Amino acid sequence: MSETVERHSFGAEVGRLLDLVVHALYSEREIFLRELVANAADAVDRRRFGALTDSALALPADAKVRINPDKAARTLTLSDPGIGMTKDELAQNLGTIARSGTRAFSQSLADAKPEERPSLIGQFGVGFYSAFMVADRVEVTSRKAGSDEAWTWASEGQGEYTLAPATRAEPGTDIVLHMKADAEEYLEGIRLETILRKWADHITVPVTLVRDGEEVAGTKGTALWRKPKSEVSEEEYTEFYRQVAHAFDKPWATLHWRAEGQLEFNALLFVPGMKPFMAIEEQRESKVRLHVRRMFITDEAGLLPSWLRFVQGVVDTEDLPLNVSREMLQATPVLARIRRAVTAKVVSELKSRSKDADSYATFWQAFGPVLKEGLWEDADHRQDIAGLLRFRSSTTEGWVSLADYVSRMKPNQEAIYILVGDDVDALKRSAQIEGFSARGIEVLLLSDHVDAFWPERYDSHDGKPIRSITQGSDDLSAFEPEVAEGDAPADLADLLPKLKEALKDDVSDVKASQRLVDSAVLLSAPAFGPDLQMQRLLRRAGRGAGMGAGMGGQPVLELNPRHPLIRRIAERAAAGEDVGEAAQTLVDLAHVQGGDPPRDPVAFARRVASALAQG
Repeated sequence: MSETVERHSFGAEVGRLLDLVVHALYSEREIFLRELVANAADAVDRRRFGALTDSALALPADAKVRINPDKAARTLTLSDPGIGMTKDELAQNLGTIARSGTRAFSQSLADAKPEERPSLIGQFGVGFYSAFMVADRVEVTSRKAGSDEAWTWASEGQGEYTLAPATRAEPGTDIVLHMKADAEEYLEGIRLETILRKWADHITVPVTLVRDGEEVAGTKGTALWRKPKSEVSEEEYTEFYRQVAHAFDKPWATLHWRAEGQLEFNALLFVPGMKPFMAIEEQRESKVRLHVRRMFITDEAGLLPSWLRFVQGVVDTEDLPLNVSREMLQATPVLARIRRAVTAKVVSELKSRSKDADSYATFWQAFGPVLKEGLWEDADHRQDIAGLLRFRSSTTEGWVSLADYVSRMKPNQEAIYILVGDDVDALKRSAQIEGFSARGIEVLLLSDHVDAFWPERYDSHDGKPIRSITQGSDDLSAFEPEVAEGDAPADLADLLPKLKEALKDDVSDVKASQRLVDSAVLLSAPAFGPDLQMQRLLRRAGRGAGMGAGMGGQPVLELNPRHPLIRRIAERAAAGEDVGEAAQTLVDLAHVQGGDPPRDPVAFARRVASALAQG
């Protein structure tokens, strides 16, 4: 084996992140110990689980995480007999951050106030890198269970790390922190014990601490989820939530129960109090931990559907064998029943909590977009999710439910109207909404990415169809305007056929509109096919080019016959003048007004400049 030390550079973003961790996060430095102990305990659990099917991975009988402070050497060593890491795994797990968003996170740290920084580190899950808050140098020696090779990863957090061959008598990992001069408090046994009891007391793997030459218990190792609710304090719940979620906020909801009867399990679940820094849209699997008789099995059992993946916690059952494999987990009917029961419990809790509008608004702003995904993908729970939905409205401040909307519908109103776009404030000013606002008809404003999709699957509520107003098929003549509409409409008899001819390659129809008050034009989608927002998404994905008129892709140009611009162009058409250039300008105005670029920006600018020059 070569004794050559290999030198590697961190990626630019990782180097920047390490610099911020070292210099910007001092207010919660003690969290490094929780992160390192949690990682060590996970490594032990994963080896124990692997040993169920591979005897070569068997753990020692006294498996534990050992913490040894050495004041003379100014080092703090954490040792575990866990699964260990190969050379490649050391480089992958410790030399890179295998997540997107690092640059945004670094910028957030740089911009954050000192009191905000601890929550940011917890939300991102810096984990191992938090060691550099207290250490000038970190050395990690690891031997993979089942292998004879050991390697040492080392870094001073200054842009590079080294990998070198090493020796370790048994599989597992040793982490040696060479402590900074101002971090000596973390070499004191009483200080370490206080931190362990605060942050890691619920870890089921034994943690020991070397004090005055003796090895003493560092944690109680209590399975909090198996204790009666009456014996658990709010502080204990919060500390456990922060441990399993790697967070610093308080949970918005805590669900602790024991299921008995044909199916028996204990569950302790949390709905976070705030959205994590990393977008949960990027990982779609639930990470609720599955335990069997207190033993951790996996966090990939899919105990909750993806639209509830923000829920954190533990489910512990007696009804699965300890040697369950991942393949068995997918097939066993016991786990399927647990999934149904846990999902039903969470949905029931959300329904109950939704009655408190102010509190529920906090939850909805953080996790509403994720919950909406269930409307698209989960037919079994679609009705339950619909009752939990909240929206912004064109007529009402705050959040509105579908039930609220239906209760306020006009006597002869047949549909629930929605407008989908990228920004609520822009939607409130949209030309699409003018005619509805003039008649006092409420429109729900939807601005989440998933809002373009779910109405296709959940297209009615309480017997009322859910209809996008951009599809332009609604007859508003049944509703009297509540505000004056201005001058009498212009005669468009000569204008409409000329515009249709001039725009035959760009629009499927040109017609007078009942939906415009202040704007001259708008584009709408035909009654059948995707609405305008879906068409935008398809174009962004490179799938809009083939959408011809037959597929609902060509928009309809609607004109406001009371607008001075349309009145002037109608007069020109009646006088026999050519309105071809005006037709092109109207279409481009409609595109710009809807938030899209004109079809040919240069030609559009030239036409506008010419019109301005002519007064």
